[in-house]
Amino acid sequence: MSTTHRRVPEDTTARALQELADRLTGRMVAPGDPDYDRARRFWNSLLDVRPRAVVRAGSVRDIDLAVAAAQRIRLPLAVRGGGHGVAGSGALEDCLLLDLGRLRQIVVDPANQLVSVEPGTTIGGLDRATTAHGLAVPLGAVSTAGVAGLALGGGMGWLTRSNGLTLDNLDSADVVTATGDHLHASEEENPELFWGLRGGGGNFGVVSSFTFGARRMPALVLAGSLRYRRQRWTGALRAFARWAHDLPDELNPIVTFGFGPPGAAAGDEPSMAVQFCWVAEDHVAGRALVDELRADAPPDAEDVAAVPWLDWQSARDGAFPRGSRGRWQNLPLGRLDDEVVDVVVRLASGITDRGAGIDLHRLGGAFGRVAEEATAFPNRSAPYWLTSHGVRQDPAEDERLTAFTRTVHAELQPFAEHGQYLNLLGPDSASAGNTDRAVHQVYGREKLQRLVRLKDRYDPGNLFRLNLNVAPSRR
Repeated sequence: MSTTHRRVPEDTTARALQELADRLTGRMVAPGDPDYDRARRFWNSLLDVRPRAVVRAGSVRDIDLAVAAAQRIRLPLAVRGGGHGVAGSGALEDCLLLDLGRLRQIVVDPANQLVSVEPGTTIGGLDRATTAHGLAVPLGAVSTAGVAGLALGGGMGWLTRSNGLTLDNLDSADVVTATGDHLHASEEENPELFWGLRGGGGNFGVVSSFTFGARRMPALVLAGSLRYRRQRWTGALRAFARWAHDLPDELNPIVTFGFGPPGAAAGDEPSMAVQFCWVAEDHVAGRALVDELRADAPPDAEDVAAVPWLDWQSARDGAFPRGSRGRWQNLPLGRLDDEVVDVVVRLASGITDRGAGIDLHRLGGAFGRVAEEATAFPNRSAPYWLTSHGVRQDPAEDERLTAFTRTVHAELQPFAEHGQYLNLLGPDSASAGNTDRAVHQVYGREKLQRLVRLKDRYDPGNLFRLNLNVAPSRR
């Protein structure tokens, strides 16, 4: 499903890049520049590639210039927003990398509960802007991640059950297409493109602005974790499955297997933590729900408190520092019965490194009430979504932690529903030349066909292919 792109003569390419550099409001960084190694660096340091040039956009106008230049000289165009994509979209030698990280303007409309952001905005930046008005946009669970990639691929975090994915809260988007057209996409205007943006990744253009609907947020959220030692994992996870079967939307739980913070209770060995965030004003009701799980499965350690939203949203940041070497795998689970619990516990018992972990997101609620066909997100029926990761700093650990994530994925595959989560695919899935199988696994036949029709309309030349690529049908 790849499209052939003939290169233009080298002297023509060099002239075009110099012309581009001269016209930018931002800056171009090329090999030989003292800032080049920093500019080309990905959050995931497994990816070590050398773009032909990095365009650090200083304005939306620079997006138009970069798109036009890439078309003219037939260089693959990679687009980087907040720069936290774990799959490393744009990891291709000799591409033109459009870095939008400096475009971070945020405009909050408290009266209408709308927030408009530029594509370099991070979760933390958006949270700080909205919290000042008693609002929050449903985002991910790590505040250092970028909003753009998160929204285009999904956006699963601490408000998913109560308010849906990030993409479910997207009100509209402004898009620069491969032909340089500026389109506004919403339910009313270019609705089919709007459908594809919500889950289809960066396949159809460069989104220059996102507008989200925001929810009212209490000053403090009830949040925390109940932690269990290894010998109690089976009983605790079975108790969690019973407890989580019929939770109100306001309770958002994630079960995590891995090492806790050094020096914390049970932090010197892997533990199972039932982490949660209750986002209603009535903390008494939230504590009563937590007490039900506590009574069925008394924890070995716990930390439950009313905390500011910003504190909870950033609590996991330290586990995924920039420059990590990371691989992820994920799959939706249709059940968490005793059979599946036993397999999850057995796999989690293989965690021996601080960089390894398994997260089990309890879905349903607002997430599950969105119609399957309403967005390009691959699966709305799954009650659970499981992810495994291996994050490390030392290259010597690569093989062991990669094997861990692949083993978890393979052994849970018999219990998986259809689809995968675009934002937590590993680098192998998003690399050029290795997307045909992955793109089918993510979207399935019907949604992929619909995405291909969009690709044919908005990017028939496949300029935006350095992602989990939905290739056009026409060669």
